[in-house]
Amino acid sequence: MAAKDSIGKASAAARAAQHNQYVKRILEDEELRGNLLAAYAAARSAYGRMSNGKPATKALFEDRKLQHELAEAVGALRDVSTALKEPPKRRRRRGGLGRTLLLALVAGVLALALSEGLRSKVLDLMFGAEEEFDYSSTTMPAQEAPSSVGASAS
Repeated sequence: MAAKDSIGKASAAARAAQHNQYVKRILEDEELRGNLLAAYAAARSAYGRMSNGKPATKALFEDRKLQHELAEAVGALRDVSTALKEPPKRRRRRGGLGRTLLLALVAGVLALALSEGLRSKVLDLMFGAEEEFDYSSTTMPAQEAPSSVGASAS
């Protein structure tokens, strides 16, 4: 009977943890988990250095490695607490329909500006095809008048 009670308590705790915002953040944020692990490792190492037989006050004031490890643990815990206080960072979408349309518009304008064939096709679609014709004059060229500059009267 006691086993069923402990299983029921464990499942209730698991359900409560699923809805806890801090647990969700820890599960989702890899950097937050890294800071927690760094804080745990530094604190564990500091505890090992403090429990080596010396009095705690003497170890705190004289052991530089212990002071460094405690500073690491405090820094990592500070990072964790600020990360938990801040709202989760939302990933910005890097595109969408507007960006795609803008890119297509810029590409179309560049294609029209750089391609004469495409430009003429678009103009033909918009205004109708131009009729190409060869111009031939229906008038006769003017006859040259006799020049009197070089002629002398005899």
